[in-house]
Amino acid sequence: MDHNQQFQTPNLFTVRQFAEKHPAFTEGSLRWLIFKAGSPVVDADHEHNSALNDALVRIGRRVLIDEIKFFQWARR
Repeated sequence: MDHNQQFQTPNLFTVRQFAEKHPAFTEGSLRWLIFKAGSPVVDADHEHNSALNDALVRIGRRVLIDEIKFFQWARR
């Protein structure tokens, strides 16, 4: 990375933290979306599914949600 480029740290939240910050999304609904991410059940549009997967950061068994990418996906 060039020294002139600035790395912007994404806002990453656990499912619980995300649901607390955005009460329109319950933990259960978020977990369902995570479980079905990439599946035709969520959306038949492959590009839309791919965007949801981009909003999820998987580290081992832990799944974190990138807030900005999640809402970009939700608005499509």
